[in-house]
Parts: sequence; structure tokens; C-alpha cells
Amino acid sequence: MAEGVVIRVKKNDGSLLPKYMTEHSAGADVCAAEEKVLAPGETALVPTGLFLEIPPGYEVQVRPRSGLALNHGVILPNSPGTIDSDYRGELKIILMNLGKQAFAVKKGDRVAQIVASRVVRADFEESGQLSETRRGHGGFGSTGKN
Repeated sequence: MAEGVVIRVKKNDGSLLPKYMTEHSAGADVCAAEEKVLAPGETALVPTGLFLEIPPGYEVQVRPRSGLALNHGVILPNSPGTIDSDYRGELKIILMNLGKQAFAVKKGDRVAQIVASRVVRADFEESGQLSETRRGHGGFGSTGKN
């Protein structure tokens, strides 16, 4: 069984709590709290009416729903988005319509999913030299070449 964490949620009237849709879902679906129509190419901020109290040492990642991307071309352009444990404002979802048709978001529609994740903070140490690796400075697309 997966380890659990308690995230307290305050919600506006009529807003829906995040919900896992299957027993083994990694992400809990979040729903729109109001209606919006996204024209092709448009980006909009969709309120959920949810406010999260995430424990220190955790973050909540906001991720797209695959069905919206495949069936409508609706994505989350900053995915995954991060909600830090000290943020107490409303969870809003950035949706972008890459489809050819207008996309109507109705109140209660599942617009994204959220995943709770542990946070590891790094200590950044300045160094004048880094160790060598086989990859070296090879960047975008460099690992698939012989």
C-alpha cells in the first residue's frame, strides 16, 4: 500500500474535493468551479474553488488529464505545475486549447489531476570544475546517437 499524507482542503460552496477515480490512481482529479470557453489557441486560468494546506516536506504537482489532451487538444502548458507547502491561495489550473474547435469547460468538469510528492531540498555548492561523464556537454537529442 502507498504511503499517505493528509492535505487539508478548504473549498468554496459548490466546489468538489479532489477525487481518485480508481483504487490505484496516482493523481486525484480536480474540477472546474466555473464555466469558461477556450477558443482555439487560447490560454485561460480555471478556478477550482479549492485551497490546500500541504504539509512541509511535500508539494502538490498539477498534471494534465490525458483524455483532454487526446480528445480535445487541451493541455496544461506549465505541466507539471508545483504548489508549494506555504501557498494558501486558490488552486487554479492553466488550460490551453491547442485544438481546432472551441472547448467549453463546465462547472464540475475534471480539468486536471494533482499528485502529492515528497520534496528533497538541495544544497547548491559552487565549484570551479565538474566531474567528466561519457555524455559530457551533449544536450537535446544527444543520447540517442551512436
